[in-house]
Amino acid sequence: MASLKDMRVRIAATKATQKITKAMQMVAASKLRRAQTAAEAARPFADRMDRVLGNIAAGIVRSDATPKLLTGTGEDRVHLLIVATGERGLAGAFNSSIVRLAREHINRLQAEGKTVKILTVGKKGYEQLRRNFEKLIVDRVELRGVRTLGYVNASQIADKVLAMFEAGEFDVATLFYAQFKSVISQVPTAQQVIPPKLDASKPAAALAPYEYEPEEEEILGDLLPRYVAIQIFRALLENNASFYGAQMSAMDNATRNAGDMIRKQTITYNRTRQAMITKELIEIISGAEAL
Repeated sequence: MASLKDMRVRIAATKATQKITKAMQMVAASKLRRAQTAAEAARPFADRMDRVLGNIAAGIVRSDATPKLLTGTGEDRVHLLIVATGERGLAGAFNSSIVRLAREHINRLQAEGKTVKILTVGKKGYEQLRRNFEKLIVDRVELRGVRTLGYVNASQIADKVLAMFEAGEFDVATLFYAQFKSVISQVPTAQQVIPPKLDASKPAAALAPYEYEPEEEEILGDLLPRYVAIQIFRALLENNASFYGAQMSAMDNATRNAGDMIRKQTITYNRTRQAMITKELIEIISGAEAL
């Protein structure tokens, strides 16, 4: 059995851990509000661009002048998976849930005989995927040290992806991230960005004819690269909000668990201390009676 000193040290260590988890919970809560606002503000713009491009694409006749980003290469052999995760842990299942979805996608594609390439965004995604798929990782991007996520960060990642596409290194690109729903709900999401699956289901667009200047192909040629960057930017913002929500929830659970441990350890300490005092009293009384 542990001595009283060991028990006191254990209780003090648990209390110190509880202070750390409580502080991390408060920090995550303070950062969550700003990250959630940024993620929610990006959604309408990204959704509107998706519909605008869908309406333009639905009204053109496919030809050699149609941008390759819209039509794709015409093949489905090589897939690029852009797996966006966090740079840090201590956020529950946030990182592992995204990686799990990507891993399932990889296994399905390989079972179909497809070639898979991986571009990781975030340290934790790279660390988890390299255990089984290190040979498939063609590039990695880390955002560690970036205090405020901006469009420039997404644009740099998009430039890498577009350069690979222009070089003919893949046929289909799919983006993996966690969509923020609430503090306790972050949904792992897979979104195909090249060629994009555009939404042209708005009936209002079909009721009125549109004339574009310049031509639709030229507009698409300018907007499609921005579309890729915007979708990546949206994914980064959603991930950022999801990370702080998951971390806030995980640290709250850790703080509660630490409190339960402290109570149990304190009870054990008091019982052991009382038993030792009782034993010493019995020894004193027994010695006195023997005299």
